[in-house]
Amino acid sequence: MPELSRRRLLRAAGGAGIGLLAAPALAACGTSSATPMRSGRAQIKFWTHDPDYIETFQTAVKDNSLMRGSRFNFGLDVTSSAPADILTRLIAQAVADGDTPDLVGVNVDQFPRVMHASIAQNLFVDLTDTVRPFGDNLSKLDPYTVDGAPYGLESGAAITVLYYRQDLFEKYRVSEKVDTWEEFLEHGERLNTDHKVSVGMIATGDNGSIVNGFLQFLLQRGGGLFNAEGDLILDSPEALDVLEFMARGARSGALLALPDPYSSACAAALKSGRLAATAMPDWYKNAGLQTNVPEQKGRWRIANLPRFAGGGHIASTMGGTGFAVLKDKSNSVAALDLLRRVYLSREGQILRYRVGGYLPTLQPLYKDPELVASKDEYLDGQRTFDVYGPAAADLPVFHQAAGMHILTDVLGGPILDALKGRTTPSAALRAGLKAYRQQVKR
Repeated sequence: MPELSRRRLLRAAGGAGIGLLAAPALAACGTSSATPMRSGRAQIKFWTHDPDYIETFQTAVKDNSLMRGSRFNFGLDVTSSAPADILTRLIAQAVADGDTPDLVGVNVDQFPRVMHASIAQNLFVDLTDTVRPFGDNLSKLDPYTVDGAPYGLESGAAITVLYYRQDLFEKYRVSEKVDTWEEFLEHGERLNTDHKVSVGMIATGDNGSIVNGFLQFLLQRGGGLFNAEGDLILDSPEALDVLEFMARGARSGALLALPDPYSSACAAALKSGRLAATAMPDWYKNAGLQTNVPEQKGRWRIANLPRFAGGGHIASTMGGTGFAVLKDKSNSVAALDLLRRVYLSREGQILRYRVGGYLPTLQPLYKDPELVASKDEYLDGQRTFDVYGPAAADLPVFHQAAGMHILTDVLGGPILDALKGRTTPSAALRAGLKAYRQQVKR
């Protein structure tokens, strides 16, 4: 298909609604090609939204042991922007056959934008052959997989654990090993009644925060929003169980209602001790606790999540960034070599953990002596891999679909209504499902 026609289709795909374009039409189109460079100086155009990723890759290209044996001498030209802006600009530049990156970090919440009309297939290198040698040892490919092919490598496992104030748990006689969420809520109800203290939080602000909080519990319970084929699976006993649990927690005060986990209200709750625990991913220690309550160093600990009585996992996940290589560019081979070294080697994954705090996505590393022996000073010297190891082995699978943004928009309001007692959990889920199916025909 001529390049002009491809650009017209890609332009339409970038702005049109899901279902307005036929995926086979884009799949049949080629991309503009360039002679791939096979060795020598590779100045990689690198786009990301997070300074920690910049520092990680800048450190990696200077690490002689990590780069040993590469045919390339790497440099980085860095562009930093907001997650949504990165993908918008990337698609616009691809449409114009303009200045696209060689290596790009796509926020997990943004990736569904390229999951329809063969956009991912036209933009990114298919990583199937790259990841095949790792089999089931490589986690969190599913959120960046389209039609069975992965197009991004997750930066960190983003394992959700229970953060808790050890001193407050001791003061208020809360066991550090509570078996179920249902039992945990009973402690929270008592603490809220007696001391105005909560043992978790729920988001009540924007739709993204609301749905992400619900999804984090839903994945742990063993449910999901979509299956591997992209079909909606929200109409499930697990979804109802989770929303009833959240509504009960909100009603009793065991779970503190906050705009989002990063708001000033959340910071105030942490500082005052009103929030004594919360289920959040590993990255929340840096983004939430150390940022807002550095003076509480030594008081916090982590533990695996209590299970739901109805079943599920001891861990969950939320957030992440997948790094993808742009296809058919002169630096595509070099960018893939760099990504392999930083993301698919023991040395690269340990470097990522040391520099940016990113938990490994290679399962065997949770038994690596160097990581197992590591201690976290903010958590009073706790050996965190004693917690992360079992959690990584029981991490739920997370699938996305092209309709993820629509579902987030239509589901946030009904969930909020259920949390605030304006409707029942079952009615909220029915409303969200009905609104989604009216907009997306599958």
